[in-house]
Amino acid sequence: MRYLSLNIPLMSSRYSLLVLMTLLIAMQTKAQPSGHIQYPQTVGTKVTDNYFGTLVPDPYRWMENDTAAAVKDWVRKENTVTRTYIDSIPFRKDLENHLKDLYNYARISAPFHSGDYYFYSKNDGLQNQAVIYYQHGAAGTPSVFLDPNTLSADGTTAASILSFSSDHKYAAINVQRAGSDWQEVYVMDVASAKFLSDTLHWVKFSGAAFYKDGFYYSRYDAPVKGKEFSNENDYQKIYYHKIGTPQSQDVLVYADLMHPKRYFGASVTEDERFLVIDASEGTSGNETWVKDLSDPNGQYLRVFPGFEHDFSTVTNLGGMILGLTNLNAKNFQLVLVDPRNPDPTHWKVVIPETKDLLQSVTAAGGHLFATYLKDVSSHVYQYSNEGVLEHEIVLPGIGNCTGFDGHRADADVFYSFTSYNYPTTIFKYTVSTGVSEVWRKPEVKFNPEDFEVKQVFYPSKDGTKIPMFLVYKKGLQLNGNNPTYLYGYGGFNISIQPTFSVNIIPFLENGGVYASANLRGGGEYGEAWHEAGMLLKKQNVFDDFIAAAEYLIQEKYTSSSKLSIAGRSNGGLLIGAVMTQRPDLFRVAIPGVGVMDMMRYHKFTIGWGWAVEYGSSDSAKFVKYLLGYSPLHNLKKGVSYPATLVTTADHDDRVVPAHSFKFTATLQNDGAGPNPYLIRIETNAGHGSAGSGAVSKIIPEQADVWSFIMYNLGMKPQFKVGVKGKQ
Repeated sequence: MRYLSLNIPLMSSRYSLLVLMTLLIAMQTKAQPSGHIQYPQTVGTKVTDNYFGTLVPDPYRWMENDTAAAVKDWVRKENTVTRTYIDSIPFRKDLENHLKDLYNYARISAPFHSGDYYFYSKNDGLQNQAVIYYQHGAAGTPSVFLDPNTLSADGTTAASILSFSSDHKYAAINVQRAGSDWQEVYVMDVASAKFLSDTLHWVKFSGAAFYKDGFYYSRYDAPVKGKEFSNENDYQKIYYHKIGTPQSQDVLVYADLMHPKRYFGASVTEDERFLVIDASEGTSGNETWVKDLSDPNGQYLRVFPGFEHDFSTVTNLGGMILGLTNLNAKNFQLVLVDPRNPDPTHWKVVIPETKDLLQSVTAAGGHLFATYLKDVSSHVYQYSNEGVLEHEIVLPGIGNCTGFDGHRADADVFYSFTSYNYPTTIFKYTVSTGVSEVWRKPEVKFNPEDFEVKQVFYPSKDGTKIPMFLVYKKGLQLNGNNPTYLYGYGGFNISIQPTFSVNIIPFLENGGVYASANLRGGGEYGEAWHEAGMLLKKQNVFDDFIAAAEYLIQEKYTSSSKLSIAGRSNGGLLIGAVMTQRPDLFRVAIPGVGVMDMMRYHKFTIGWGWAVEYGSSDSAKFVKYLLGYSPLHNLKKGVSYPATLVTTADHDDRVVPAHSFKFTATLQNDGAGPNPYLIRIETNAGHGSAGSGAVSKIIPEQADVWSFIMYNLGMKPQFKVGVKGKQ
């Protein structure tokens, strides 16, 4: 370092030495975040809405126009304040280097094949996007099929294979830029790995269902220029695209102009006999129609009525449809349906409902593979097509298993297994013998044997037992002083299962406790669990999370002064709600890409689709209930809230950034006390982790978030770089 000359008055040598040492230490100590933060001035305007007689001010309505110059200026100023704070955390750079080291290992997906070609994706470690490889035959030499890293200079363009044509000549490719939900669909020639001229725009939430010399897909009309990431998306339609023709010649196959706010998705059965169209009015509940493509005069037949329950087509057995449904079975059952006589009284139950959630069913190798969720852990069973149980597939332990996809003629299928201390490993399964063998096992710089995974059940406010996973270093002392990170989601029938993530390793290595609560509103115990945390029962979700925090404190895992909380999207709403309801209970809050304005969420992009989960302020029935927990509307002047880092992204067209902008502006204006109230706004990114899946964005984001957490929990972490663990 560069030393400055010191002019010290004459004094005792001992005292002089003490002063000199103090000054030298001070000069070598990295800057610390300032206790006083000067936030950008955010001017409110007089805007008030009248919801059935209830007046609700919205002073930061102007922030909803994310392309306006004033909003862009606010974003720039807020990011400057946040960067100044986070960059002055002494260990921030060391943490980023450690994360970079942890990320630097090969990650491979389960393979799948089309004809003689096998495909899989692989990230060598620090590549922004995983590269898609293919090889001729199971033992062939792999070569690059598609490298998404070549599609953009900053690595924020993601690409994946949607499907293959039945003759195995073509692959439909999905491309998403900067993390947006908007898709571009292209076509590649499999043998040459070259793009054809086909280019489809304004596609969203769509697959590519091949039939003959083209495929079915879903798209919207082009949005208003400049409002691509905020305007409501209406009138989704299904088109048929013929390979080699421009999108302007695509044929409209299905539309419903009477219901602009419905999603429509198309799929085709493996034998290309049936076109299946699923319609939904939100994130749960659907209607299913099928058309027999082998009949020139075939009509659309409704095999499942909407929209109170769910139905998903697994496959067809001749002229019958095999589907998974929660109608008359809240934990789901597998049924065989005759499209010509689809009334539920005529269904044949193939796999009946049990006390455990039947999470998914796939058809491959001439058999059925049923994945159940038992206390949030996967269990997989092999059945015959007639529903005869053949055997359970032995998994490594408590964790999350996915896969078993394939074709009817396949002899082998692949699946992946992961848990909090078990990096995602790919297994090859031989259908005829029931034998699994490791196909790919990652080598990580982490020793799973050093850590313990424990599941506990704690009582919520109403006495309901809620499961929660805890992860920590072996030998943890229950002294009430352990830094703890509590994660939750609780919504949309989504189950939060054990999954390995390098992001939590630095926290665990430094004595942290990672806790994940399986709240109501999720799908962990079927539809009844989901319904208990939605609409007018949403408060149950917040009560479950608060009870999780209280349990961790009561059992002396941690204390309020050592407890951080986090969640994303619907989980961001969760964090916003509980930090406003119980600001005394938490030390740090990280609401990520959250739904913070419950009065207007349905006014943007596809937010209207969440009304089946939340209710809407368009109905007098929900206004006061939504206002009762809406994070934006429950911030109170003069209250000291936890140290808060809000995260969002400028290309988030699912939960638009205005939610986070308005919440942060209000928090900075009304919140009292010494805690920082900051927002981190990622640029050129969307709703997912760091928005685009680009590793070069994920690592800095995670370094920022974990630095903020650790610093505000009073931790002084140490990081080892380059240490290779056992696996």
